[in-house]
Amino acid sequence: MANKVTMTQFLIEQQREYPGTSGTFTLLLNDIVTACKQISHKVNRGNLIGVLGSAESENVQGEVQKKLDIITNEIMVGALDWTGHLAGMVSEEVDEPIKIPAQYPKGKYLVLFDPLDGSSNIDINLTVGTIFSILRCREGVDPEPEDFLRKGAEQVCAGFVLYGPSTMMVLTTGHGVNGFTLDQDIGEFILTHRNMTIPEDTSEFAINMSNQRFWEEPVRRYIDECVQGKDGPREKNFNMRWIASLVAEVYRILTRGGIFMYPYDTRDPKKPCKLRLMYEANPVAFIVEQAGGACTTGRERMLDVKPQGLHQRVPVILGSKNEVDRIVQYHLES
Repeated sequence: MANKVTMTQFLIEQQREYPGTSGTFTLLLNDIVTACKQISHKVNRGNLIGVLGSAESENVQGEVQKKLDIITNEIMVGALDWTGHLAGMVSEEVDEPIKIPAQYPKGKYLVLFDPLDGSSNIDINLTVGTIFSILRCREGVDPEPEDFLRKGAEQVCAGFVLYGPSTMMVLTTGHGVNGFTLDQDIGEFILTHRNMTIPEDTSEFAINMSNQRFWEEPVRRYIDECVQGKDGPREKNFNMRWIASLVAEVYRILTRGGIFMYPYDTRDPKKPCKLRLMYEANPVAFIVEQAGGACTTGRERMLDVKPQGLHQRVPVILGSKNEVDRIVQYHLES
Protein backbone atom coordinates (compact mmCIF):
# COMPACT_ATOMS: atom_id res chain seq x y z
CA MET A 1 0.00 0.00 0.00
CA ALA A 2 1.65 3.22 -1.18
CA ASN A 3 1.85 6.23 1.16
CA LYS A 4 0.74 4.35 4.24
CA VAL A 5 -0.89 6.56 6.87
CA THR A 6 -0.07 5.36 10.36
CA MET A 7 -2.47 5.90 13.22
CA THR A 8 0.02 8.28 14.84
CA GLN A 9 0.15 10.38 11.67
CA PHE A 10 -3.65 10.27 11.35
CA LEU A 11 -4.14 11.46 14.94
CA ILE A 12 -1.58 14.26 14.64
CA GLU A 13 -3.17 15.47 11.40
CA GLN A 14 -6.57 15.52 13.10
CA GLN A 15 -5.10 17.36 16.07
CA ARG A 16 -3.73 20.08 13.77
CA GLU A 17 -7.27 20.89 12.68
CA TYR A 18 -7.90 22.25 16.18
CA PRO A 19 -5.27 24.91 16.95
CA GLY A 20 -4.45 25.37 20.60
CA THR A 21 -4.91 21.74 21.59
CA SER A 22 -2.30 20.40 23.98
CA GLY A 23 -1.79 17.02 22.30
CA THR A 24 -2.65 15.17 25.53
CA PHE A 25 -5.59 13.40 23.92
CA THR A 26 -3.38 12.11 21.09
CA LEU A 27 -0.86 10.84 23.64
CA LEU A 28 -3.63 9.07 25.55
CA LEU A 29 -4.79 7.31 22.40
CA ASN A 30 -1.21 6.26 21.71
CA ASP A 31 -1.08 4.75 25.22
CA ILE A 32 -4.22 2.72 24.45
CA VAL A 33 -2.73 1.65 21.10
CA THR A 34 0.40 0.43 22.90
CA ALA A 35 -1.69 -1.63 25.32
CA CYS A 36 -3.71 -3.17 22.48
CA LYS A 37 -0.52 -4.18 20.64
CA GLN A 38 0.59 -6.02 23.77
CA ILE A 39 -2.81 -7.70 24.10
CA SER A 40 -2.70 -8.71 20.42
CA HIS A 41 0.65 -10.40 21.03
CA LYS A 42 -0.70 -12.33 24.03
CA VAL A 43 -3.86 -13.41 22.21
CA ASN A 44 -1.92 -14.55 19.13
CA ARG A 45 0.54 -16.58 21.20
CA GLY A 46 -2.26 -18.34 23.13
CA ASN A 47 -1.32 -21.79 24.36
CA LEU A 48 2.28 -21.31 23.27
CA ILE A 49 2.76 -19.16 26.38
CA GLY A 50 0.10 -20.83 28.54
CA VAL A 51 -2.44 -18.00 28.71
CA LEU A 52 -5.57 -19.89 27.63
CA GLY A 53 -8.15 -21.54 29.87
CA SER A 54 -10.01 -20.54 33.02
CA ALA A 55 -8.46 -18.52 35.84
CA GLU A 56 -10.90 -20.25 38.24
CA SER A 57 -12.14 -16.88 39.51
CA GLU A 58 -15.10 -14.57 38.87
CA ASN A 59 -15.35 -10.90 37.96
CA VAL A 60 -17.71 -8.35 39.50
CA GLN A 61 -20.59 -9.60 37.28
CA GLY A 62 -20.18 -13.14 38.58
CA GLU A 63 -18.77 -14.35 35.27
CA VAL A 64 -16.00 -16.93 35.23
CA GLN A 65 -12.76 -15.21 34.25
CA LYS A 66 -10.34 -16.53 31.69
CA LYS A 67 -6.61 -16.17 32.33
CA LEU A 68 -6.51 -13.63 29.52
CA ASP A 69 -9.28 -11.56 31.16
CA ILE A 70 -6.94 -10.93 34.07
CA ILE A 71 -3.80 -10.54 31.95
CA THR A 72 -5.38 -8.06 29.52
CA ASN A 73 -6.81 -6.01 32.37
CA GLU A 74 -3.34 -5.76 33.91
CA ILE A 75 -1.91 -4.71 30.53
CA MET A 76 -4.47 -1.91 30.11
CA VAL A 77 -4.00 -0.59 33.64
CA GLY A 78 -0.20 -0.85 33.43
CA ALA A 79 -0.13 1.09 30.16
CA LEU A 80 -2.38 3.91 31.40
CA ASP A 81 -2.02 4.57 35.13
CA TRP A 82 1.43 6.22 35.10
CA THR A 83 1.20 8.46 32.04
CA GLY A 84 -0.37 11.57 33.57
CA HIS A 85 -3.14 11.62 30.97
CA LEU A 86 -5.91 10.07 33.11
CA ALA A 87 -7.82 11.01 36.23
CA GLY A 88 -9.22 7.49 36.63
CA MET A 89 -10.34 4.28 34.94
CA VAL A 90 -13.18 1.75 35.01
CA SER A 91 -12.75 -1.85 33.90
CA GLU A 92 -15.25 -4.65 33.41
CA GLU A 93 -13.00 -6.82 35.56
CA VAL A 94 -12.90 -4.53 38.62
CA ASP A 95 -15.80 -3.54 40.90
CA GLU A 96 -14.80 0.05 41.75
CA PRO A 97 -13.04 2.75 39.70
CA ILE A 98 -9.29 2.26 39.39
CA LYS A 99 -7.41 5.09 41.06
CA ILE A 100 -4.27 6.67 39.64
CA PRO A 101 -1.39 5.87 42.04
CA ALA A 102 -0.45 8.83 44.21
CA GLN A 103 3.09 9.03 42.83
CA TYR A 104 1.84 9.79 39.31
CA PRO A 105 0.31 13.02 37.97
CA LYS A 106 -3.39 13.04 37.10
CA GLY A 107 -4.77 14.05 33.72
CA LYS A 108 -8.09 15.37 32.43
CA TYR A 109 -9.61 12.23 30.93
CA LEU A 110 -11.46 9.13 32.13
CA VAL A 111 -11.24 5.78 30.35
CA LEU A 112 -13.73 2.91 30.64
CA PHE A 113 -12.87 -0.42 29.02
CA ASP A 114 -13.64 -4.07 28.52
CA PRO A 115 -10.12 -5.46 28.17
CA LEU A 116 -11.17 -8.71 26.46
CA ASP A 117 -14.66 -8.79 24.98
CA GLY A 118 -15.89 -12.23 23.91
CA SER A 119 -13.33 -14.07 26.03
CA SER A 120 -15.52 -17.19 26.01
CA ASN A 121 -14.34 -17.55 22.39
CA ILE A 122 -10.63 -17.46 23.15
CA ASP A 123 -10.18 -21.16 23.79
CA ILE A 124 -11.76 -22.07 20.44
CA ASN A 125 -9.69 -19.53 18.46
CA LEU A 126 -12.53 -17.19 17.48
CA THR A 127 -12.39 -13.40 17.33
CA VAL A 128 -12.15 -11.47 20.60
CA GLY A 129 -11.49 -7.79 21.21
CA THR A 130 -10.97 -4.76 23.43
CA ILE A 131 -13.56 -1.96 23.77
CA PHE A 132 -12.88 1.48 25.24
CA SER A 133 -14.63 4.78 25.90
CA ILE A 134 -13.06 8.15 26.76
CA LEU A 135 -14.73 10.95 28.75
CA ARG A 136 -13.46 14.31 29.95
CA CYS A 137 -13.06 14.68 33.69
CA ARG A 138 -13.94 17.82 35.61
CA GLU A 139 -10.76 19.73 36.39
CA GLY A 140 -9.18 19.12 39.78
CA VAL A 141 -11.50 16.21 40.63
CA ASP A 142 -10.34 12.95 42.18
CA PRO A 143 -13.09 10.96 40.43
CA GLU A 144 -15.64 8.98 42.37
CA PRO A 145 -18.04 6.46 40.73
CA GLU A 146 -20.62 9.17 39.99
CA ASP A 147 -18.06 11.11 37.92
CA PHE A 148 -18.04 8.24 35.41
CA LEU A 149 -21.84 7.99 35.22
CA ARG A 150 -22.32 10.17 32.15
CA LYS A 151 -24.52 9.69 29.13
CA GLY A 152 -22.89 8.13 26.09
CA ALA A 153 -23.48 11.35 24.16
CA GLU A 154 -20.75 12.93 26.32
CA GLN A 155 -18.02 10.60 25.02
CA VAL A 156 -15.11 12.32 23.28
CA CYS A 157 -13.81 9.10 21.75
CA ALA A 158 -14.71 5.43 21.46
CA GLY A 159 -13.05 2.48 19.82
CA PHE A 160 -12.59 -1.23 19.71
CA VAL A 161 -9.88 -3.62 18.61
CA LEU A 162 -10.45 -7.01 17.00
CA TYR A 163 -7.91 -9.77 17.50
CA GLY A 164 -8.73 -12.02 14.56
CA PRO A 165 -6.91 -13.11 11.38
CA SER A 166 -5.55 -9.56 11.50
CA THR A 167 -5.59 -7.09 14.39
CA MET A 168 -7.76 -4.05 13.66
CA MET A 169 -8.70 -0.91 15.56
CA VAL A 170 -11.93 0.94 14.76
CA LEU A 171 -12.05 4.48 16.12
CA THR A 172 -14.25 7.56 16.30
CA THR A 173 -13.61 10.96 17.85
CA GLY A 174 -17.01 12.25 16.74
CA HIS A 175 -15.97 12.96 13.15
CA GLY A 176 -16.77 9.71 11.37
CA VAL A 177 -15.33 6.23 11.80
CA ASN A 178 -11.99 4.93 10.59
CA GLY A 179 -10.38 1.49 10.70
CA PHE A 180 -6.70 0.68 11.15
CA THR A 181 -4.93 -2.64 10.58
CA LEU A 182 -1.85 -3.62 12.60
CA ASP A 183 1.16 -4.19 10.35
CA GLN A 184 3.05 -6.78 12.41
CA ASP A 185 6.27 -6.20 10.45
CA ILE A 186 6.62 -2.57 11.54
CA GLY A 187 4.45 -2.62 14.67
CA GLU A 188 2.17 0.17 13.48
CA PHE A 189 -1.57 0.49 12.92
CA ILE A 190 -2.15 1.58 9.30
CA LEU A 191 -5.26 3.39 8.05
CA THR A 192 -7.02 0.81 5.85
CA HIS A 193 -10.73 1.64 6.18
CA ARG A 194 -11.41 5.35 5.81
CA ASN A 195 -14.86 6.81 6.62
CA MET A 196 -16.64 3.55 7.35
CA THR A 197 -20.42 3.68 6.82
CA ILE A 198 -23.30 1.31 7.55
CA PRO A 199 -25.90 0.77 4.79
CA GLU A 200 -29.37 1.89 5.89
CA ASP A 201 -30.99 -1.36 4.75
CA THR A 202 -29.97 -4.96 5.34
CA SER A 203 -31.02 -8.57 4.99
CA GLU A 204 -28.87 -9.96 7.84
CA PHE A 205 -29.67 -10.23 11.53
CA ALA A 206 -27.64 -11.48 14.48
CA ILE A 207 -29.27 -12.74 17.66
CA ASN A 208 -29.03 -15.72 20.02
CA MET A 209 -32.12 -17.66 18.89
CA SER A 210 -31.91 -20.02 21.87
CA ASN A 211 -33.34 -17.22 24.04
CA GLN A 212 -36.38 -16.64 21.81
CA ARG A 213 -38.91 -17.82 24.38
CA PHE A 214 -37.68 -15.14 26.83
CA TRP A 215 -37.94 -12.13 24.49
CA GLU A 216 -40.50 -9.35 24.58
CA GLU A 217 -43.19 -9.36 21.88
CA PRO A 218 -41.67 -6.61 19.64
CA VAL A 219 -38.42 -8.54 19.22
CA ARG A 220 -40.24 -11.85 18.65
CA ARG A 221 -42.39 -10.14 16.03
CA TYR A 222 -39.37 -8.74 14.19
CA ILE A 223 -37.45 -12.04 14.18
CA ASP A 224 -40.56 -14.02 13.14
CA GLU A 225 -40.91 -11.73 10.12
CA CYS A 226 -37.24 -12.19 9.21
CA VAL A 227 -37.47 -15.98 9.49
CA GLN A 228 -40.59 -16.09 7.29
CA GLY A 229 -38.58 -14.41 4.53
CA LYS A 230 -40.31 -13.97 1.17
CA ASP A 231 -43.35 -15.83 2.46
CA GLY A 232 -43.91 -13.32 5.27
CA PRO A 233 -44.88 -9.65 5.52
CA ARG A 234 -41.34 -8.42 4.72
CA GLU A 235 -41.41 -10.26 1.37
CA LYS A 236 -37.65 -10.80 1.32
CA ASN A 237 -35.24 -13.41 2.67
CA PHE A 238 -32.91 -12.74 5.59
CA ASN A 239 -29.70 -14.48 6.67
CA MET A 240 -28.81 -15.04 10.32
CA ARG A 241 -25.33 -14.60 11.78
CA TRP A 242 -24.17 -15.16 15.36
CA ILE A 243 -20.56 -14.99 16.57
CA ALA A 244 -21.16 -14.26 20.29
CA SER A 245 -18.47 -11.57 20.21
CA LEU A 246 -19.72 -7.97 20.26
CA VAL A 247 -16.68 -6.52 18.51
CA ALA A 248 -16.89 -9.08 15.71
CA GLU A 249 -20.62 -8.51 15.25
CA VAL A 250 -20.22 -4.71 15.11
CA TYR A 251 -17.28 -4.92 12.71
CA ARG A 252 -19.28 -7.09 10.33
CA ILE A 253 -22.12 -4.55 10.41
CA LEU A 254 -19.67 -1.70 9.77
CA THR A 255 -18.33 -3.45 6.69
CA ARG A 256 -21.54 -4.79 5.10
CA GLY A 257 -24.56 -3.78 7.14
CA GLY A 258 -26.83 -5.83 9.34
CA ILE A 259 -28.55 -5.68 12.69
CA PHE A 260 -27.34 -7.07 16.02
CA MET A 261 -29.58 -7.64 19.03
CA TYR A 262 -29.01 -8.64 22.62
CA PRO A 263 -32.49 -7.62 23.82
CA TYR A 264 -34.16 -7.58 27.20
CA ASP A 265 -35.24 -11.07 28.27
CA THR A 266 -36.90 -12.74 31.25
CA ARG A 267 -34.54 -15.69 31.62
CA ASP A 268 -32.83 -14.41 34.79
CA PRO A 269 -34.66 -11.65 36.74
CA LYS A 270 -31.32 -10.58 38.26
CA LYS A 271 -29.73 -10.16 34.81
CA PRO A 272 -32.45 -9.08 32.36
CA CYS A 273 -29.78 -7.89 29.92
CA LYS A 274 -26.36 -9.14 28.88
CA LEU A 275 -24.29 -6.15 27.74
CA ARG A 276 -22.90 -3.40 29.97
CA LEU A 277 -23.79 0.22 29.22
CA MET A 278 -20.65 2.10 30.14
CA TYR A 279 -17.88 0.15 28.41
CA GLU A 280 -19.73 -1.96 25.83
CA ALA A 281 -23.03 -0.42 24.67
CA ASN A 282 -22.03 3.25 24.84
CA PRO A 283 -18.77 3.03 22.88
CA VAL A 284 -20.21 0.82 20.14
CA ALA A 285 -23.31 3.05 19.95
CA PHE A 286 -21.08 6.10 19.41
CA ILE A 287 -19.22 4.26 16.63
CA VAL A 288 -22.38 2.93 14.99
CA GLU A 289 -24.08 6.35 14.97
CA GLN A 290 -20.97 8.02 13.57
CA ALA A 291 -21.06 5.45 10.75
CA GLY A 292 -24.67 6.30 9.91
CA GLY A 293 -26.34 3.49 11.84
CA ALA A 294 -28.50 3.51 14.97
CA CYS A 295 -28.35 2.00 18.44
CA THR A 296 -31.21 1.74 20.91
CA THR A 297 -32.47 -0.14 23.94
CA GLY A 298 -35.73 -0.59 22.02
CA ARG A 299 -37.29 2.27 23.94
CA GLU A 300 -34.53 4.88 24.08
CA ARG A 301 -31.54 6.02 22.05
CA MET A 302 -28.53 4.35 23.69
CA LEU A 303 -26.46 7.54 23.92
CA ASP A 304 -29.29 9.23 25.87
CA VAL A 305 -29.51 6.59 28.60
CA LYS A 306 -28.71 8.05 32.02
CA PRO A 307 -26.41 5.53 33.75
CA GLN A 308 -27.31 4.31 37.22
CA GLY A 309 -24.21 2.21 37.93
CA LEU A 310 -20.72 1.47 36.62
CA HIS A 311 -21.64 -2.07 35.59
CA GLN A 312 -25.26 -1.44 34.57
CA ARG A 313 -26.67 -3.79 31.93
CA VAL A 314 -28.87 -2.66 29.05
CA PRO A 315 -30.67 -4.25 26.10
CA VAL A 316 -28.86 -3.48 22.83
CA ILE A 317 -30.27 -3.24 19.30
CA LEU A 318 -27.88 -1.75 16.75
CA GLY A 319 -27.01 -1.63 13.07
CA SER A 320 -28.60 -0.53 9.81
CA LYS A 321 -30.79 2.46 10.57
CA ASN A 322 -34.02 1.44 8.83
CA GLU A 323 -34.12 -1.94 10.56
CA VAL A 324 -33.38 -0.46 13.98
CA ASP A 325 -36.11 2.13 13.42
CA ARG A 326 -38.56 -0.67 12.56
CA ILE A 327 -37.88 -2.44 15.86
CA VAL A 328 -38.27 0.82 17.79
CA GLN A 329 -41.63 1.29 16.08
CA TYR A 330 -42.68 -2.23 17.11
CA HIS A 331 -41.84 -1.33 20.72
CA LEU A 332 -43.94 1.83 20.47
CA GLU A 333 -46.88 -0.10 19.03
CA SER A 334 -46.76 -2.66 21.83
